[in-house]
Amino acid sequence: MGQGDSVCRLQGSAQPPELAQDGDLVIGGIFSFRTTQDYVINTFQTFPEVRKCNKYVLEFKFAQVVMFAINEINKNTNLLPNVKLGYKIYDNCGTVDILRAALALVSGLKEEVNEDNCNKSGTVHAILGHSGSRPTIAFAQIVGRFHIPVISHFATCACLSNRKEYPTFFRTIPSDYYQSRALAKLFKHFGWTWIGALAVENEYGLNGIAAFIQAAQEYGVCIEYSEVFSSSYRPDRLQRIIEIIKHATSKVIMAFMSHREIKLLAKELFRQNITGLQWVGSDAWITDDSLTDSEGHSLLVGSLGFTVSKAKIPGLEEHLRQLHPSQFPDSQFVRDFWEDVFDCALNNTANTQRKPCSGFESLQTVESKFTDVSELTFTNNVYKSVYAVAHALDNLIKCEEGKGPFSNGICADTKHIQPWQVLQYLNTVNFTTEEGERVYFDSNGDSPARYELVNLQMTNKGTMEGVTIGIYDASLPEIHQFILNNIPVEVPVSVCSETCLQGTRKVLQKGKPICCYNCIPCPAGEISNLTDAINYITHNDIEGKKTENPEYTCVNKALEFLAYDEILGTLIAFFALLGVCLTMITILVFYAHKETPIVRANNSELSFLLLFSLTLCFLCSLTFIGRPTEWSCMLRHTAFGITFVLCISCVLGKTIVVLMAFRATLPGSNMMKWFGPAQQRLSVLCFTFIQVLICTLWLTINPPFPFNNMLLHKDRIILECNFGSAVGFWAVLGYIGLLAILCFVLAFLGRKLPDNFNEAKFITFSMLIFCAVWITFIPSYVSSPGKFTVAVEIFAILASSYGMLLCIFLPKCYVILFRPEQNTKKHIMGKMSNHDISY
Repeated sequence: MGQGDSVCRLQGSAQPPELAQDGDLVIGGIFSFRTTQDYVINTFQTFPEVRKCNKYVLEFKFAQVVMFAINEINKNTNLLPNVKLGYKIYDNCGTVDILRAALALVSGLKEEVNEDNCNKSGTVHAILGHSGSRPTIAFAQIVGRFHIPVISHFATCACLSNRKEYPTFFRTIPSDYYQSRALAKLFKHFGWTWIGALAVENEYGLNGIAAFIQAAQEYGVCIEYSEVFSSSYRPDRLQRIIEIIKHATSKVIMAFMSHREIKLLAKELFRQNITGLQWVGSDAWITDDSLTDSEGHSLLVGSLGFTVSKAKIPGLEEHLRQLHPSQFPDSQFVRDFWEDVFDCALNNTANTQRKPCSGFESLQTVESKFTDVSELTFTNNVYKSVYAVAHALDNLIKCEEGKGPFSNGICADTKHIQPWQVLQYLNTVNFTTEEGERVYFDSNGDSPARYELVNLQMTNKGTMEGVTIGIYDASLPEIHQFILNNIPVEVPVSVCSETCLQGTRKVLQKGKPICCYNCIPCPAGEISNLTDAINYITHNDIEGKKTENPEYTCVNKALEFLAYDEILGTLIAFFALLGVCLTMITILVFYAHKETPIVRANNSELSFLLLFSLTLCFLCSLTFIGRPTEWSCMLRHTAFGITFVLCISCVLGKTIVVLMAFRATLPGSNMMKWFGPAQQRLSVLCFTFIQVLICTLWLTINPPFPFNNMLLHKDRIILECNFGSAVGFWAVLGYIGLLAILCFVLAFLGRKLPDNFNEAKFITFSMLIFCAVWITFIPSYVSSPGKFTVAVEIFAILASSYGMLLCIFLPKCYVILFRPEQNTKKHIMGKMSNHDISY
């Protein structure tokens, strides 16, 4: 092949860029200055032409930002010194034509490449754009085959983070993954657990709504319906969506779509007068300036959504206002834009319906969305994209040999910089803008996720504006990521079921999502102290607690024990003290008449000891009243056992004395000397010592202790004394019963002894009462609940004590006080006067 022969020929005709500037290194850009193409059916008999775009959008400002940033960089002596950046910016709409523009940036405009010019490649070093996820997905895969970096300022589809599918894609806007999680947290914050979900049927909408639904379900949000549609669908598909919204019970709708779809929805909902809905939008439409011009836009007032943070770009407004058609003589769009702004016709146009332009028109005095730089969001992303490429190129050019990113640390040839080399440096680019914003890309080519939560409101000018009411920063800890300002926002309610209050729990409705449930009141003895509780808490799970009506809280259970300040305790204490008083009176009466025959008869020493033991019996009943403690539990049963044995031992001694005295058959018998006062004292001591021994063993091995009985009643705790050893308790009680029966038998045998004052009869009556009381005590004690168990035991002690006091000592006191004439030895001995039993 000879010199100059063709090496490569471009197939078809090359489409020139709308705006271009030569440079040592060239950055490409694809923006849609207009949108909405005319519908065309391709016949495939001719090459398809570039379709015309009709409606103006503000992406022309994005192109101007690229030009402004490049001119700013070219004047910067620190960034890319001695290097001039150029640009090629295409104006295309529609996925097919956007793809055509991307291929033009890859292949260049040369129709023919030969050996003479093959080193002068027309390929750009990076491509900026596009704004839409769908067209970006289409050309990013193809451009990625040529290792050319693509940096988008607005394509948010989470699918673009897939490095296998899009190895050269970067973006200066966060991925929809983070937006979806931010939106899910927004729904959780406002308590919207029953919502509808709509999405545009493309990669942006499908991936976005899928990520949102997954995140929302993690936060307990349920989706009533999830539908997709597109602006290109037939009208009946849209009507089906409207019918679903109309009959749905949810009042909040998540719309993951573009401005085209939301305009169609708002228009149709407005025509059918469907209101009262709260819209939550994705960043693709929530701050779109064209919403104000659409029919039914009033329905979107109050919508919430996340958008990228606002920023300021110094000098940009001046650059925009200096725009003039003379700067771009080959741009048809600039001419159309100028004529539309000033409503005049330029000399070289065929527009005869407008007056000719005077030539003095200037944007310096025009207030429009194009010249407005008060809220730069996505515009700032374009600005950062240009600087990201510039910093990557600057790092490439300033590479030190041996420290490069390529094999063996080599650096790129700065005279022949290739796009794939720029791609390497973009992966590690890290810089801070003049506004203090840090710019870098993670391993997936994504930027840090930081959003502003905006609320669409009508301004005084009649336009809709997004008012910032909060922020979301994914780089912060989980609990601090979402911050809502104290700006009043009227929040609707959107739930499937109302919150279950305290005292109830949730029961899921069959066949419905978990957000739909019934609230069931807690049964007796169980509580739920949280709203939307799933399970009950029984009062047994919380020791010492009980439920209260309504059943949503645990309160301290009432402590039940026999107390002095209640009627029953007061009465028992009164009768116990009354018994003590009566016993003391009896002692005083006996002491005052200790030399009389009725006192001296039958061993007065035993009588005083018996009265003393009865006093202790009355007093020991008081130890059963009051809150049980470790000492009171041990004292009450041992004191009761010992004092009663002492008492019955005295009665038993008196009974034996009576029997032995009256059974002596011969006059002058000395039988009483075998059971004289010393033997009587010894018998009392021995009988009592046995009980002391039993009590000592009981207290040593397993003593009584205070016990909280929570099983007997659900609403209160019974404070009682546990026996410790039941064997010890019944041994004490059994020994008392044994002595009482023995005493009763002996007294019964001496009941008919010939005596005007036969003490054996009274002892028999007292022991009969004693045995009857304690026999009935056992079933009553076992069956009595709570504090009444203690009351039964005290009653048995008092009843048996009163029985002995009254039966044995009341007749003697009566004679001493009221029948002193009978208190003589002659009267007492009667027919048996020769038997002296006072010794």
